[in-house]
Amino acid sequence: MSNGSSITEFLLLAFTDTRELQLLHFWLLLGIYLAALLGNGLIITAVACDYRLHTPMYFFLLNLSLLDLGSISTTLPKAMANSLWDTRAISYLGCAAQVFLLFFLVGAECALLTVMAYDRFVAICKPLHYGTLLGSTSCLIMAAAAWGSGFLNAVLHTASTFSLPLCQGNALGQFFCEIPQILKLTCSDAYLREVGVLVVSSFSAFACFIFIVLSYMQIFRAVLKIPSEQGRHKAFSTCLPHLAVVSLFISTGTFAYLKPPSISSPSLDLVVAVLYSVVPPAVNPLIYSMRNQELKDALKKLLQSVVFQQL
Repeated sequence: MSNGSSITEFLLLAFTDTRELQLLHFWLLLGIYLAALLGNGLIITAVACDYRLHTPMYFFLLNLSLLDLGSISTTLPKAMANSLWDTRAISYLGCAAQVFLLFFLVGAECALLTVMAYDRFVAICKPLHYGTLLGSTSCLIMAAAAWGSGFLNAVLHTASTFSLPLCQGNALGQFFCEIPQILKLTCSDAYLREVGVLVVSSFSAFACFIFIVLSYMQIFRAVLKIPSEQGRHKAFSTCLPHLAVVSLFISTGTFAYLKPPSISSPSLDLVVAVLYSVVPPAVNPLIYSMRNQELKDALKKLLQSVVFQQL
């Protein structure tokens, strides 16, 4: 194959070659996917329907749930279909679409988590200015900027990656289309251009991480100065879920892309890919609902209304 245009499809990495295990993986992935759909869908519905949750924090949480739904829907349905039908193929355009959507949604989520850290910083460290700094217009602008930065990030990476000549076959060592795996198929030093783009994106993600860390240093300093135990508990209950989500998002993604080559193997790469692409969207709703009484009350009210309508 002399270039990318001669490739009509890619072959994804199969979870297993045993038919019984393929069907087991299908049901397992289906269960995870349905749990993610249910959890994120409930949060979106609760925030949209309960006027008590019409605040900046829950507005950003709604956006996070939308991004999580999109990211897990980009990878899992195709993986489930391949396991069910015992195939590995994905079309060239389908692969390009996966890369674009993943970088769009993951890039937007990284920016949104940074915005959410700023929201918590203002709420706890500058409460008197909260209404001014995080009004409706400001929230819309910040959310739009997060989605827009993800879109530009996706356009840049997708255009750079799929303009490279490919001549090392069409088998990818991952269960979805991942740029490092596609770069292994290139046949010239042109891949260094995309590596440079990845480095720039990594620095941007690192800058977001530094901003989040500095924000939480200020937040914890302010929380520890709150005289009442109840006040400290309430402040922590709104911050710890976000911090847990950030830690899960960054730790799994960092290990996936920066782990030492000496410990890399197809099976480990597969496990790590599941950890950073599947686990966060599935468990984020659980993390946010565990310590947030307002959200739990809204979800309880929503579920009760659904049950009563069925009776």
